[in-house]
Amino acid sequence: MNDPVTIALIASLIVVVLMLMRVPIAIALGGVAVLGFGFMVDFEAAIGLLIDSPIRTITNFNFSVIPMFVLMGVLVSAGGMSRELFRAANAWVGHFPGGMAMATILACGGFAAINGSSIATAATMTNVALPEMRRVGYNPGLSAGIIASGGTLGIMIPPSVMFILYAIITENDVATLFLAGIIPGLISIVLYCITVQVLYRFKKDWMPRSQAANRKERWDSLKDVWATVLLFVLVMGGIYGGFVTITEAAGLGVLGALGISFARKRLTWKVTVDALVESLRNSAAIFFILVAAFLFQFFLAVTQAPQLLAGFLGSLDIGPTGVIILIMIFYILAGMFVDGLAVILLTIPIFYPVVLDLGFDPIWFGVLVVMTVEIGLISPPIGMICFIMNNMVRDIGLVNIYKGVLPFMAADFVRLSLLVSFPALALWIPNTIGWAAK
Repeated sequence: MNDPVTIALIASLIVVVLMLMRVPIAIALGGVAVLGFGFMVDFEAAIGLLIDSPIRTITNFNFSVIPMFVLMGVLVSAGGMSRELFRAANAWVGHFPGGMAMATILACGGFAAINGSSIATAATMTNVALPEMRRVGYNPGLSAGIIASGGTLGIMIPPSVMFILYAIITENDVATLFLAGIIPGLISIVLYCITVQVLYRFKKDWMPRSQAANRKERWDSLKDVWATVLLFVLVMGGIYGGFVTITEAAGLGVLGALGISFARKRLTWKVTVDALVESLRNSAAIFFILVAAFLFQFFLAVTQAPQLLAGFLGSLDIGPTGVIILIMIFYILAGMFVDGLAVILLTIPIFYPVVLDLGFDPIWFGVLVVMTVEIGLISPPIGMICFIMNNMVRDIGLVNIYKGVLPFMAADFVRLSLLVSFPALALWIPNTIGWAAK
């Protein structure tokens, strides 16, 4: 068993099996990487790599953007901005057919613009929107499906932690990736709303119409949305206005979220401390996985598996687009069983050289990967968001949640097809706005 490709394949399968056995991602990925590197090169060198890589990763200033954006997301969740977004969206569109469902999707999109985490978006909107949907008589499974699907917008609409991780691994520009995610994110919102309208035609009794808000109530609902708009402008406007770097913008976002929430008396000292602890816990988990991913990259570099895979896929008589479709199918299948973050960190070092050799744009591919990971977050038989929602609302049932997300998964496949067919959907804004922050 001296073939490097065989060793890389076996190592990857072992990592997947360990993760399916609920071994922590960082331990599975890092442990296999160190053992594999030791087997291929030298165990003393592998131990040296294990000592050096974590220090180099944790002390890298550019990586500080991750805990900053994580903390900002936790603070805005604790500050109650999601409730204000839902109230405003519901006041304006709630009286339309399927109005409260569309309001939930719009609120998820707005919250994603200041949060960056799909799981946090779905968990927060479960507490905000689900009680209201139940109150007016929405079907419970469909309600949960709408929230779970809307939650996936958290990693597509900037700022996105997934885009940051992809940029770090592939050494691409984060600001450009943020720009590239805007149009696909908006398309997702539109397609989800169209899906709601289609469902309403066949299941009117599942989505009762709400009473229309009067003009005063609509305009009053916008008064509290200023905080979300201000925070978004502060972060994204600072980046693309050239006033701050990505890292500085993340810190500015944290200060903005703290200042706004304290000024509105939304945060107590206890809530603030809890938010700090939660963000520290989440950031530590991400950094452990990131360290393990870099170790796995070193192992793959020794095996030369990415280069050999690039040659193999390039030799297939299916064309470059066919190769991309194969990669996307792999991501969808992997996302059904393995956490999306793990899928990206495990596979990007393998597929990224292939994509470059085929001549595809790395920014477009990043959007495509993140979009496909979105689908995995709600795909049976795992679906991380579906599992989290099931833990929050036990009475609905996991099977009913899966049924609720299926129509929106169909919309996701339509969006994925559009992006594969028309890369300009992701690249038009980055190519147009040439002054994007670097």
